Amino acid sequence: MNACAGDQSEFNTFLSQQGILERLNGGEVVIGDGGFVFALEKRGYVKAGPWTPEAAATDPEAVRQLHREFLRAGANVMQTFTFYASDDKLVNRGQKLALTGQQINEAACDLARQVANEGDALVAGGVCQTPSYLSCKSESEVKAIFKKQSDVFVKKNVDFLIAEYFEHVEEAEWAVHILKATGKPVAACLCIGPEGDLNGVSPGDCAVRLVKAGAQIVGVNCHFDPMTCVEAVRLMKEGVEKAGLKAHYMVQPLAYHTPDCNRQGFIDLPEFPFALEPRILTRWDMHKYAREAYNIGVRYIGGCCGFEPYHIRALSEELVQERGFLPPGSEKHDLWGRGLEMHTKPWVRARSRRDYWENLKPASGRPLCSSLSTPEGWGVTKGHADLIQHTEATSTEEIQHLLQMQKKVKSSA
Repeated sequence: MNACAGDQSEFNTFLSQQGILERLNGGEVVIGDGGFVFALEKRGYVKAGPWTPEAAATDPEAVRQLHREFLRAGANVMQTFTFYASDDKLVNRGQKLALTGQQINEAACDLARQVANEGDALVAGGVCQTPSYLSCKSESEVKAIFKKQSDVFVKKNVDFLIAEYFEHVEEAEWAVHILKATGKPVAACLCIGPEGDLNGVSPGDCAVRLVKAGAQIVGVNCHFDPMTCVEAVRLMKEGVEKAGLKAHYMVQPLAYHTPDCNRQGFIDLPEFPFALEPRILTRWDMHKYAREAYNIGVRYIGGCCGFEPYHIRALSEELVQERGFLPPGSEKHDLWGRGLEMHTKPWVRARSRRDYWENLKPASGRPLCSSLSTPEGWGVTKGHADLIQHTEATSTEEIQHLLQMQKKVKSSA
């Protein structure tokens, strides 16, 4: 299929009639969108710390515009901005919102649908890990939280559902049970690397459990860089096939390099969350990621925290032959920098070629910047006293305790 406007229009008409499973069953490449909480925090619409998505209701134009930019960059999926939109998270650690989870979830669904209808995109309703699980609430209590969100997604008739950003496969299984009961297709992603979840369950075993719970699409998102996530999904795929099961695979990693991260991922890095920019991947890194993911059999390829629209555009451009068209966002962007041939400076014109950018080793521009960091691996997970969540604001005594813990961990690193 040629990458021309006529072919793209005909192709989009065909795809618009298909759901997520039909597309994947047909071997199509589905491009996901990018990260919302990080992008909107940088733009001044999300508060770092809670990372909750009330902007879907309070600042809809900001959310709508980001959806639109990801669509223009080639994304086939508009994921609802419902990350951490559960009632227990919305009131966690002293946050007092006038909005309910239902109001935020409904607003997010409306925005995603509006923009999805502007192009060839599906709407995915998303749920994620809960403070209640970390605080050792019962299975029924945690499932009730997922049920409240899924009820909104059913009411708003999203196209499919995603359980994402789970550090423990057990909680992800609970989410899948609830989402599967809606009758809609379900994808499930853990925020794990090749070492597995925080209880040491391997990626392969995690994937098998998620498929058995009812997920038709499994994978990873967030916490690690693209190549680490691709390796984790490869291990998932290996485990599912060994068990004699079938699934589709997806990956939505960070847009940051994380070679020094441990099992908990980038939240252990001292740069998290306000000084991660030196780790950002270039668009050329994204080309390599898209190709590697495709080569191991992943057909749902997108991004999470740090992914901006130009990163998604790079995925679309790398897979142009497989998809059959370029996105609208590529109209003023010549692949591999060919537009630089029109630059006024001759040394810049000399950079208008693929091999230059593929082989470049970018400098950080920071003379004293270390190449790696020492992650703050505190070694705490579900059930630990420091992870018990509460609605009261974090006290001065708690902060002093955490500072002492931080000092202890750094001294033993």
